[in-house]
Amino acid sequence: YDGHSDLHVGITNSKGVVYNYDQEGVHRAGSGWEQCISIPLVQQDMSELLQQWDDLLEEFSLEEAWLPHRYEEQQHNCYTFALAFVNRVRRGRGQEPLSKAQFTERFLIPHTREASRYLTLHQELARSDFYIVPLPEQEQ
Repeated sequence: YDGHSDLHVGITNSKGVVYNYDQEGVHRAGSGWEQCISIPLVQQDMSELLQQWDDLLEEFSLEEAWLPHRYEEQQHNCYTFALAFVNRVRRGRGQEPLSKAQFTERFLIPHTREASRYLTLHQELARSDFYIVPLPEQEQ
């Protein structure tokens, strides 16, 4: 990622299937997201929510709001889909919904900033004739 194009956003179910929305409607992808930044939204102590997550996500993805003809690049897009789902879950837990700015500031910026630093370091090392060797996996 070069920092100059839009990012695509999705929400995963418990099995790692990414639900994402674009001009063709909602997609469920089991692969193709290997180069993504994963941002955890649910803490481990929310076991009751984790048990309902897949059903909530599937039901949400089938709503009329996410039909292909409703897609609009600037106002009703993949980010809208993800934020609307997060806010649906928040409302169900008695929490206030997040604005786009709050969601971006609280969840996205910290993780994208960290990824950006890593990618910048990796690119600089690759340009400077350093050889990067993966460490062997530690034995269990």
